[in-house]
Amino acid sequence: MRILVAGGAGYIGSVLIPKLLERGYQVDVVDLFWFGNHLPPETNIIHKDIFELNTEDLSGYDQVVFLAGLSNDPMAEFSPSKNFIYNAAAPAYLGYIAQKAKVKRYVYACSCSVYGYTVNELYDETRTAVSRYPYGISKLQGEQAVLSLASDEFSVISLRKGTISGYSPRMRLDLIVNTMFKCALQDGVIHVNNPSIWRPILSVQDAANAYIRAIEAHEKVSGIFNISSGNYTVGEVADLVKETVEEELQVRIRLNIQHAQDYRNYKVSIASAENTLSFHPRDGVRQIVRDLLQNKSKFDDWDNPEYYNILTLKKIELTQGQKAALQSH
Repeated sequence: MRILVAGGAGYIGSVLIPKLLERGYQVDVVDLFWFGNHLPPETNIIHKDIFELNTEDLSGYDQVVFLAGLSNDPMAEFSPSKNFIYNAAAPAYLGYIAQKAKVKRYVYACSCSVYGYTVNELYDETRTAVSRYPYGISKLQGEQAVLSLASDEFSVISLRKGTISGYSPRMRLDLIVNTMFKCALQDGVIHVNNPSIWRPILSVQDAANAYIRAIEAHEKVSGIFNISSGNYTVGEVADLVKETVEEELQVRIRLNIQHAQDYRNYKVSIASAENTLSFHPRDGVRQIVRDLLQNKSKFDDWDNPEYYNILTLKKIELTQGQKAALQSH
């Protein structure tokens, strides 16, 4: 099978691509490589913007996986225009030309952020998704666009993922468990803005396996699937990170608990993904922390801006602005 992965050099793709290659798939990655290239050398690279692709470029692919876009709320709020371009327009355009190229399946990276703020309710995919913030709105728009293309000949699967964490060769330290882990080791204290808020946590390893389950699902399967390793309050996540680090490193970690307002609060059911995709998560918060500990020598430059998406985006925006200024002169 021949697979094109858009945005495949990112945090998830750098874990997923090696797994796909191990399973014998022919994998091509189209990416702008904002965060470098941490992929296996045998990966075929296409250094292009998604909007530069056309139907002929997608001819011959069996499946297209969309992992591109701006990946979190801080990036979306810093550049709302880019957020809507890359999270809503880009997946819609790629899905459109994939269908025209007779690709058989399109897998879209969505987010549980589309559920916005709920109060102590377990949400499945039939519940109304309502977000009032740029990131959630754009991810929902992208999802609606690609699902509208689904047919008997063109399967479309949208994975609404929980908050991802864990070690990836393209590392990030701006994700809930990763951030708590970094603060625990660097400062000896974990900061919690609101311990009562619910989050579906997703190990990056479980995320990669969810994409494999989607790619290998029956050809007639289409639809939306929640993907999570488990539902936790933020306070519980902090406790689990603290306890695991203390047990493994024999150190003492403090908690700094605040009760600030948060506009995201949701927990999700993954029953549909279990029953239809055979997705069964393996890693809880403790295993995510153990994975981080095992690999911490690979990313212990805590202040490296490449580990924080918003810092990289600001650097790109600054560079582009300087180039535009020079051209205007």
